[in-house]
Amino acid sequence: MKKAIPFHCKVSERILVTGSNGFVGVRVVAQLLKAGFTNLRCLVRPSSKLHSLEMILKAFDSCPSIELVTGDLLSREDCAKATIGVSSVIHLAAGFDKSFAGAFMNSGLATRNLLEAFRKHGTPKRFVDVSSFAVYSNLELPSGGMMDENCALESDFQERNDAYGFGKRKQEDIVRGYGDQFGIPWVILRPGAVFGAGKPALNGRVGMDTFGFFIQVGGGHRLPLTYVDNCAEAIVLAATVPGIEGEIFNVVDDNLPTARQFLKAYKRKSGTRFSLWLPYSAGYGLSVMWEQYSKWTKGQLPPAFNRRRCTAEWKKKEFSNVKLKEGLGWKPTVPMDVAMERFLAQFGAES
Repeated sequence: MKKAIPFHCKVSERILVTGSNGFVGVRVVAQLLKAGFTNLRCLVRPSSKLHSLEMILKAFDSCPSIELVTGDLLSREDCAKATIGVSSVIHLAAGFDKSFAGAFMNSGLATRNLLEAFRKHGTPKRFVDVSSFAVYSNLELPSGGMMDENCALESDFQERNDAYGFGKRKQEDIVRGYGDQFGIPWVILRPGAVFGAGKPALNGRVGMDTFGFFIQVGGGHRLPLTYVDNCAEAIVLAATVPGIEGEIFNVVDDNLPTARQFLKAYKRKSGTRFSLWLPYSAGYGLSVMWEQYSKWTKGQLPPAFNRRRCTAEWKKKEFSNVKLKEGLGWKPTVPMDVAMERFLAQFGAES
């Protein structure tokens, strides 16, 4: 992380990190500590596994102001306890519910509870909301078009059958609303597909593991990848760089591979031999048929595949990180070739 970049807050001011024990969260905590921010409060769920986070904190055990707090963001009392005396919040906790009601509760309502407690019990300087590329729609984006922060957002998550994206969109709306109504300064980050060692599952943009085998649709589309350490550095910068309140930044790395390149490298390393390829036009056509049949059966067959999902995940497009670089002074410290090596090393088959 560049020490030349000034901080908008003092290193002595308390920062709350939700979801601090997660795949990205532990790296964010580590980056904050490396940057000199030792007055941290790490919020974790009661049922969370804490080994990785505890290892990070143990390395900085000479800092007595690091605090580990157990709580549930659906509890207003827990939110109040977590935000007392907090100047900045990095909100990483996310709900991965498959139901829309669950997504609203664990992403939308939880974020509202956190913001309300932050407003009442903290000294708000900045609220960093870590959202997702899932909020975007590519239905009208031309093939090969550029996706940046000005692209259209999804307007019908029900039709896309995407509860996670719905929850993230509601979360963003609530953050903006608290900024408008109560003046809470916010920054929103939208990471693409975060990957790295410790997260072996392939992102759905590479393909889908269904019907007993792996299917890749198209394959010529670029993947909006961000290596977990690079993503964590962007999040810390969003929490500390001055003068960026009210801004939204997409987080993707440089030199992005295509889905076909990614799958080829994965299969070579993992020893996987078989996958089925469909042209994008065929995948789109099948998605339309699936969507229409789901409507005809009144949801007896869930619309798992549909036009909105197909265009969001498998249509050809390019991705821009220009705003992230210019606004935050960020650049990926782990190059894509090194990131791929680290990701693939966890599979340990033949090279």
